[in-house]
Amino acid sequence: MDEPQSQQADPRKESSEKKDDSGKSSFWKRPVVVVIGTIALAVLLIWGCGKVANGFSHVGTDDAFLAADIVSIAPKVSGQVTKVLVIDNQTVKAGDPLVEIDPRDFDTAVAQKKAAQVAANANTNVILSSFQMLEVGVKTAEATAQQSKAQADADQARAEKAGSDLKRAEDLIQRKIISPQEYDTAKSAADAATNTLRASVAKFESDKSKIDEAKAELEAGRAALTRAQAQAHQASVDVDLASLSASYTRIVAPVDGRVTRKAVEQGDYIQISQKLMAIVPTNIWVVANFKETQLKKIRTNQPVEISVDSVGGQTFAGRVQSIQAGSGAAFSLLPPENAVGNYVKVVQRVPVKIVFDNPVEAEHVLGPGMSAEPSIEIGKPIAKPIVILVALVIALAIGFFWWRAASKPRTA
Repeated sequence: MDEPQSQQADPRKESSEKKDDSGKSSFWKRPVVVVIGTIALAVLLIWGCGKVANGFSHVGTDDAFLAADIVSIAPKVSGQVTKVLVIDNQTVKAGDPLVEIDPRDFDTAVAQKKAAQVAANANTNVILSSFQMLEVGVKTAEATAQQSKAQADADQARAEKAGSDLKRAEDLIQRKIISPQEYDTAKSAADAATNTLRASVAKFESDKSKIDEAKAELEAGRAALTRAQAQAHQASVDVDLASLSASYTRIVAPVDGRVTRKAVEQGDYIQISQKLMAIVPTNIWVVANFKETQLKKIRTNQPVEISVDSVGGQTFAGRVQSIQAGSGAAFSLLPPENAVGNYVKVVQRVPVKIVFDNPVEAEHVLGPGMSAEPSIEIGKPIAKPIVILVALVIALAIGFFWWRAASKPRTA
């Protein structure tokens, strides 16, 4: 009696099985889900295959930062600040005024030096006139000496003639040919000519000595003129130096860039070499610290794609400019001493300088220290159509088998 009852089918279970057989199919076997899933899989495969293909032809790192030549602005003269013409993070061009220092002390110094220059030039002109007069004096003394020499030569000729006449008169008077009166006349003429010659020679020697005196005075005048000209030149240099110092009261931007770390206000008294602000130029580059194992295929001038964290969704074109000759640790403040203690090999990182092909123009400010992610092309990349085609083939194959599995009827 009990066994037939246990073998009897449960009507509630049968009705449930009939409901499952007659109801809707499983969610993952619905045609719409299969189609949408295949499309989503194709998109994921295209993205994944692109990443894989890119990994074969590119090498990248996230240990990279922007760098630039930071120009520090400091005054060359001390003084009180009268104007500050820029604010923090302001863009400036080369030559734009930044800070003005009170120029009155420097203007007074310029006027003082100019007055000293006028006095030095006037003194030089006076000494130059005296020097020119001394030159004329030397020429006059030389002309007088030449005239005296000519007179002495003429007197010597007359003395020699008078001497000859006296000798003839002596011979004639011994032979009683001339009278004693004529002899006395010849002797007087010879004595007079001799005395005149002596006076002419003495005058010539005197005039000749005056030439030496005039030349000595000329040399002294030349030395005085040289000294005066040097003083005038020094006065001119002093004026230029004072004018240069006065020009330093107006501090201008040496390069194009953006003002940062401004530390000066109107009314401050600043000293020479005191840091007032810094200017970050527009020409920036990337310093990427690649592992030494990644340097096998990195070469200069290789193309680079650069993405900056502060400019999401935008990439910049660049190229490898240089590779540092040594790891970053070797140039640190405390380089490692591998010969001391236990040695553990650590993969070192080597800085690689990457420059932008074109000036960076972004809505956000780019400056030193910002993070970047460069990707260097080390080989010929796989064509995108091939990558897409492979991904589509794989996605369609998976979708096809998925469709077949979903379409296969259930067995009892």
